Amino acid sequence: MTVWQDLACGCVPAAIGLWFAPDPDKADALRPRGACAHGGAMEDAAALDAADPLRSFREAFELPHGMVYLAGHSLGPVSRAVVARVAQTVQNEWGHGLVGSWNSADWIGAPQRLGAKIAPLVGARADETIVADSVSVNLFKLAGALLTAAPGRKTILVESGEFPTDMHIAQGLAGLARAKVRLAKRGALADRIDARVGVVIASHVHYRDAVVRDMAALTAQAHAAGAEIIWDLSHSVGAVEVDLAAAGARFAVGCTYKYLNGGPGSPAFLFVARDQQARLANPISGWLGHADPFAFLDRYEPAGGVQRFVSGTPPILAYAALEAALDLIAEAPAAARRAKSQALSERFLGRVLAKKRPGLQLISPIDPDRRGGHVTLKHKAAYAIVQALIVRGVIGDFRAPDAMRFAFPALTLRYSEADAAADALIEVLSTGAYRDPAFAGSAKVT
Repeated sequence: MTVWQDLACGCVPAAIGLWFAPDPDKADALRPRGACAHGGAMEDAAALDAADPLRSFREAFELPHGMVYLAGHSLGPVSRAVVARVAQTVQNEWGHGLVGSWNSADWIGAPQRLGAKIAPLVGARADETIVADSVSVNLFKLAGALLTAAPGRKTILVESGEFPTDMHIAQGLAGLARAKVRLAKRGALADRIDARVGVVIASHVHYRDAVVRDMAALTAQAHAAGAEIIWDLSHSVGAVEVDLAAAGARFAVGCTYKYLNGGPGSPAFLFVARDQQARLANPISGWLGHADPFAFLDRYEPAGGVQRFVSGTPPILAYAALEAALDLIAEAPAAARRAKSQALSERFLGRVLAKKRPGLQLISPIDPDRRGGHVTLKHKAAYAIVQALIVRGVIGDFRAPDAMRFAFPALTLRYSEADAAADALIEVLSTGAYRDPAFAGSAKVT
């Protein structure tokens, strides 16, 4: 019997309220979806799975039997369509079409074509988004272009604790551009924007605790101060609804191997609003960003539109995998994906936090509308707990020094699996199974 089943009344809000919100008036806001207001148990998981309008998508993915995969915020699982598309690209387009496939299979148009498929996922127009390189490279391109376009503003503003690549790229670029990196304390980013700041770099959803930032508000504050802001959508796209146009955003980057399921190291994307494209010069002015690459001219002439932000030759096999993944996610409405993901995470937290667990702390927002697609729990033995869960078939991940992250992707996770994951975590904590010396080591990738 699980701890959840053992509760006398089963009223989750009361338990969470005592721990996180002493004010009883906040109980409704804290209530996990599927729990009643006065002691009723959560809806039966089997019934929710049977009624799930997205249930058919699960069968489109290759997932090991018996595994509960909650690490989609790090690497999404592979779909059968991706496997088939990569095989077709290798066997037919490369195997038979050979070099002619740059034209016959439109390999050369892949960056624009895939960018157009990502555009509706982020609230952009098809000619504003392009797929190329990695998040790190695309950050360098955009931040470098923006610093060059505003020579009087030589400060890059980043929040302390931001995802490391955002910080590291800013530091490297500052050394080359004779600029400075200014660190803002967490939650004080807007207060540090002044007349010296040229570029602000900010994640829409924080990688560590899944906090969702108010994109429209911060964008407006940056623009009002004369600065530009680059949004990192790596933990947003495919997990939460994003509308760059409605937020007034002009620049963004994001990865595709998390909630878009594009595969390990799949190419990233960048967004430049249409009215900003002509004024910026790509600092990595590569061949395929040229206006006429096959004229083989010595002098660089940038292509029109967002195409100028392409630098090198696209890795076609990776693009093939990503295109199949994008075609699949396009079939699932964004609102439905977000609603199910929230319901799954609420169900998981409802079980885990039904009773106080010594040493365990939720560091993600309790309000599901204020957090992204994953939840983060803090414990001093977080690494060992994650390892103990892995041997039980529940896959989350660890972030130093003490954070456990669990993602709830709508297309691949069932309600019954969210329950199973919660029960496994409760068992590992209550029995102290994580204290086994076998879980004490540390792998290179955590």
